[in-house]
Amino acid sequence: MFSSFFKKNTSLIVGIDIGSHSVKAVLLSQDDDGYVLEAIATEVMPRGAIIDREIQDIDVVGKVVAKIRKKITSTVNLAAVAVSGQTVITKIIYMDVNLTEQELASQIEIEADSLIPYPLDEVSLDFEKLDINESDPSKVNVLLSAARTESVEARVAALELAGFQTKVIDVESYAVSRAYDLSLSQLPDDAKDKTVAIVDVGAVMTLFSVTDSGNHIYSRDQLFGGEQYTRSIVSYYNQSFEEAEQAKITNDLPPNYTFEVLGPYHTIFTQQIRRAIQMFLTSSGKDKIDYIIVSGGSANVEGLEVLLTEELGIHTIIANPFKSMSISEGIDQEVLDKTASQYMVAAGLALRSFVSWHL
Repeated sequence: MFSSFFKKNTSLIVGIDIGSHSVKAVLLSQDDDGYVLEAIATEVMPRGAIIDREIQDIDVVGKVVAKIRKKITSTVNLAAVAVSGQTVITKIIYMDVNLTEQELASQIEIEADSLIPYPLDEVSLDFEKLDINESDPSKVNVLLSAARTESVEARVAALELAGFQTKVIDVESYAVSRAYDLSLSQLPDDAKDKTVAIVDVGAVMTLFSVTDSGNHIYSRDQLFGGEQYTRSIVSYYNQSFEEAEQAKITNDLPPNYTFEVLGPYHTIFTQQIRRAIQMFLTSSGKDKIDYIIVSGGSANVEGLEVLLTEELGIHTIIANPFKSMSISEGIDQEVLDKTASQYMVAAGLALRSFVSWHL
């Protein structure tokens, strides 16, 4: 059961985002003025160690996380990590409002058998009471979460190899949505009451999630990511994958790349987001998306902020979850400004130090 990981936090927790391209980590503390960014770190993941969001080589991933630990802290032993992808299922179910926590747990195990397309002995389950159902006050809305146990155990094992104790196993879409609060200061004042889409662009997958008046209401993965941009550079300019990745970071590209690589990527990116928005609107009954926050490793591809604002007619920003925080002296502010958007998931995980979420 997930439950063994979900205990009240009494110590700081490092948020560790394990991706197919890199591992990113964030450590936050809190003072009288709010959150303090104590440390961040990124370490490249060897290709093939993670495929389709699943760990293929625990030892390799453990060694990468160990490098992260040396960079970020030697004193904090607790970590939060997320599961994601097709093996993760979240559903809102409706239960009798008078059930005790123990009765609810027993009833949910019965319900889960019909809701989850895997044998229950192969999954880890957890749940959280939300609010009273508006349509039927005799029912309470309950968020049920399930993930393949092998996915959970692989992450726990990799962190243990690096010297971390896994305190929290989260769901990636909820970690992103939690970090949404950190980006609110970048949006107009009415954003807290609006429908906001968060587009987290990974190397091979993009997570499209939606928050309405501060509540996470939708998430969907799309098979699209920054690697498509990198592969275009590889094919056009006869570079290795590593050279292309470096060229993206340093912007060391031929003048005509704007037409040969950037323009086509912009077109595909816009199509993907437009399609994701339409799918959300169709399934949710909502009329529109009010704002878009773009995060992830490819969020800083030239022109995305202006492109989406103009093409979709939706006010778009590039996420900086640390914008309203105090920053520790050891962090290079210039580097942070350029890379902040890629730490959205890790920041959401690091927030588990201060909140008692189940998810």
